[in-house]
Amino acid sequence: MWAAERLARKQVGRRGMSKRKKLSRAWLARHIDDPYVKLAQKHGYRSRAAFKLIEIDAQDRLIRPGIAVVDLGSAPGAWSQVLRERLARPGGAGIDGRIVALDLLPMEPIPDVTFLQGDFREEETLHRLEAALGGAKLDLVVSDMAPNLSGIASADAARMADLAELAVAFAVAHLKPDGALLVKCFHGSGYSQVVELFKRSFVRVAVRKPKASRGASAETYLLGRSPKASARAALGAEQGAAAWDEP
Repeated sequence: MWAAERLARKQVGRRGMSKRKKLSRAWLARHIDDPYVKLAQKHGYRSRAAFKLIEIDAQDRLIRPGIAVVDLGSAPGAWSQVLRERLARPGGAGIDGRIVALDLLPMEPIPDVTFLQGDFREEETLHRLEAALGGAKLDLVVSDMAPNLSGIASADAARMADLAELAVAFAVAHLKPDGALLVKCFHGSGYSQVVELFKRSFVRVAVRKPKASRGASAETYLLGRSPKASARAALGAEQGAAAWDEP
């Protein structure tokens, strides 16, 4: 009986492995044939994600010469490449603006982009990021951050919502009055709460689903413009209470 049960489990395991291999092959086939992958290779972008930011910027005009911008979840660097292109001075003499990129993973250098490696969820990393900004207020914060997905929808949605909340808190604290935050989110559990958080935190909120985002993907982007004074006040009160509670 025990041997039969073990054999059955092995067969189930093999079917699971076979299914994963088929899914991997299907994903690879779609990836190779993806027109945005081919475009990224043609234009020298590190990933197809570059075209998501390009599409959103074409609609919303977020990237302007002279701005200070932070790119959260920057690796492998496609969004930082787009930012750098848009801020480049004529003749290739540096950029007109400032770009600071942050990611948990390493990222190959990009000219004129300051890169910090660290976990955005940790205070030490946030302190390093603030030090790199030197107290300067930001015009734009972009976040293509995503957690390591477990395959458990509720857990993945909760992790994604946590990252979005951290990005909102950072943006509210560091954006100029007319600044903007662009964040990747996933439809599903917790999404409506993130939308409500954006509405409480920004004067104007819009949802963006660029064509470069695969139709079958649950990802979407939330754009918040002009942090509300009430959100800044609430964040300041929360930080003050936290400091008061410290031993």
